[in-house]
Amino acid sequence: MISKSIKIALSILLFLCLFRMQYGYYEFVRFSAFVGFVFLAYQANQGGYNKSIFIYGTLALLFQPFFKIPLGRQIWNIVDIAVGVGLIVSIFIKKDNRQL
Repeated sequence: MISKSIKIALSILLFLCLFRMQYGYYEFVRFSAFVGFVFLAYQANQGGYNKSIFIYGTLALLFQPFFKIPLGRQIWNIVDIAVGVGLIVSIFIKKDNRQL
């Protein structure tokens, strides 16, 4: 249940990045996304979902707040939309991809 809430919250934060915001908002989103994706990767690890661990770990590295990845505003907008839509879609997909 908490994973769904995190996915919805992160999606909303990422979609709001499409608007012109103060730079502090983007820093907040990067930190929140990092923490959220690390938690989702941990939850996936607990459930044995290896593909999800890799995806959430990669997203945590992409959004990490320590070293900014300069992709440019247009590419970040595409990333924000793709990740936001992916998070929403992942809520409705039945997880059956466990691998040992």
